[in-house]
Amino acid sequence: MSEHSIAEPDADGQGDVVLSATDVTVAFGTKTVLQNLSLEVRRGEILGFVGASGSGKSVLLRTVLGLTPKRSGTIRLFGEDVDKMSDAERVRIDMRLGVLFQHGALFSALTVLENVQVPMREYLDLPARLMDELAMLKIELVGLPPDAAYKFPSELSGGMIKRAALARALALDPDIVFLDEPTSGLDPIGAAEFDELVIKLRDTMGLTVYMVTHDLDSLFTACDRIAVLGQKRVIVEGTIEEMLKSEEPWVKSYFRGKRARQLDLSART
Repeated sequence: MSEHSIAEPDADGQGDVVLSATDVTVAFGTKTVLQNLSLEVRRGEILGFVGASGSGKSVLLRTVLGLTPKRSGTIRLFGEDVDKMSDAERVRIDMRLGVLFQHGALFSALTVLENVQVPMREYLDLPARLMDELAMLKIELVGLPPDAAYKFPSELSGGMIKRAALARALALDPDIVFLDEPTSGLDPIGAAEFDELVIKLRDTMGLTVYMVTHDLDSLFTACDRIAVLGQKRVIVEGTIEEMLKSEEPWVKSYFRGKRARQLDLSART
């Protein structure tokens, strides 16, 4: 097991699954991207979601968020079927979700402070001064210096953009955060620092983290469990130790192939 503990389920035993996808199929025209896919994300864990390029990792993420329609199947958030929610219920659920899109997706015409305030303006009715204070707290929380708040995305480094986007994802104090390739484009040191930040935030804020990634270091150091997408569904899931023992051809090639580093499993105990 990872040294990063998974939160205990609620006393009634029903609260340990935050997100579940059951028999989900997504298609674009005649092209089926996901077929009868099932997956669960447990409260308090960091789940790494990995698969070959173009396999549909981001498609599933967008489907869960309601940005891409599914053909069939059931998606539940916090135990509630998203297809059966009223508009008001969906808004309530959306406020419990935070998203860091690939490449940050910050609004170029807004400062970092204004970017972090976007979810607050969309969902809350707060005085401007209070929004400023809350946004500054999030900016500090992700390790950005105070003066970064007044900079535009074009003035930031790649690592700062990722942190600013994470601050925006945390704006409403969500229960689950979705990270889409959060360390892509970062140098190894910057990527390692971001992984450490994610672990720290999970532990201090009680977050659940769904991380789409191809970064082996992130999968090894940050993730409690890993789910592998292949053949349009989840083909393997488990700990990094279980990934290293898998005989599934793609999993074996990915985790034990020529470019895979030798992982020191003793560091995780």
